[in-house]
Amino acid sequence: MAIIFIFAKAFGLLARKLKAPQVVGEIVAGLIIGPSVLGLVKLNDFLSICAEIGVILLMFSAGLGTNLKELLKTGPKALAIACAGVFVPLAGGTLLYSCFYGFAEVGSEKFLTAVFIGVIMTATSVSITVETLKELGKLKSELGTTILSAAIIDDVIGILVLTFVIGFKDPKTNPLNVVLSTLAFFAVTVVVGFLLYKLFKAIDRKYPRSRRVPILALALCFIFAYCAEKFFGIADITGAYAAGIVLCRLRDSEYIEEKMDINSYMIFGPIFFASIGLKTRVDGITFDLVLFSVAFVLVALVTKIIGCGATSRLCGFKGREALKIGVGMMTRGEVALIVAQKGLAVGMISSQYFTAVILLIIVSSIATPILLKLLFSKDKPKDKKITAAG
Repeated sequence: MAIIFIFAKAFGLLARKLKAPQVVGEIVAGLIIGPSVLGLVKLNDFLSICAEIGVILLMFSAGLGTNLKELLKTGPKALAIACAGVFVPLAGGTLLYSCFYGFAEVGSEKFLTAVFIGVIMTATSVSITVETLKELGKLKSELGTTILSAAIIDDVIGILVLTFVIGFKDPKTNPLNVVLSTLAFFAVTVVVGFLLYKLFKAIDRKYPRSRRVPILALALCFIFAYCAEKFFGIADITGAYAAGIVLCRLRDSEYIEEKMDINSYMIFGPIFFASIGLKTRVDGITFDLVLFSVAFVLVALVTKIIGCGATSRLCGFKGREALKIGVGMMTRGEVALIVAQKGLAVGMISSQYFTAVILLIIVSSIATPILLKLLFSKDKPKDKKITAAG
């Protein structure tokens, strides 16, 4: 653990200096200290469990950070953009894998692997986009709000798709049962979640900003994660995300998220991201896999731009504005890694495909701010005229 923390922090800081997300540095750290390079650390059961806790905490924090009011108030534009931003990459990833490794019968294990490659592409991480839009002064514009709202809905739909696909992994699974169990989980979550929200609201009112609230919230996170997988056959991260959504409107939700981030940032987060590198085997990489990884990145970026950009155009945004939305939605981050990790855990993909996912995160994180700044730079003369007129 000491080796993981030291290398993860060092490479995380190096990545930040290079204007890349810190998680990229932590993944590279895992790759270097793992069996593929230095061989200093081997992934054992203890580290695997810590990594799993890290995933759950990340998704719980994502749920806590959701602005439910904005999500519910979001109009059909953001919903349409988000749907296209999920299903176009989903179809593109499925087709890509099928073209490389052959088309398979619907419902077969090979077909599910192809679909899961598409599922990995559906994830959106707009943290880089948010920083770029903030720097350009466009975060609170209609375009910035649309991107943020669409990204939130995008993640919700992506998690639903992940739940369905993992549910079909067992060949004995009845598709109708998967649908019913998923609907049952969300129905129970709405009812139980509402009652728990009222309970937590009363506790939060009586004991504001006290440690007992985050502790109880953490317990709720693990309960939801356990029940989702044990009783409904749904991914534990879906339960953790739902628990975060339940508590996201508490007055002290930011305080809870802050406490969760301490655990995640200090211990479980670095272990999770480093474990991705530890699982990635470069010794088994072939030319075909390199070719697939490059194609994977290109398809993932292009399908987001086409899906979100074209739908934005249909929703009334002009050509360049629609392109900005498409580019803003193409970044990938920790959610893509979490989805890939879940696929590896249930045997839907092999660890070699993490190479493609890591490459996608690096390329999209570098390309997105550059392209957005380039697109917005063409609007500057117009903005100056408006300002002068004002």
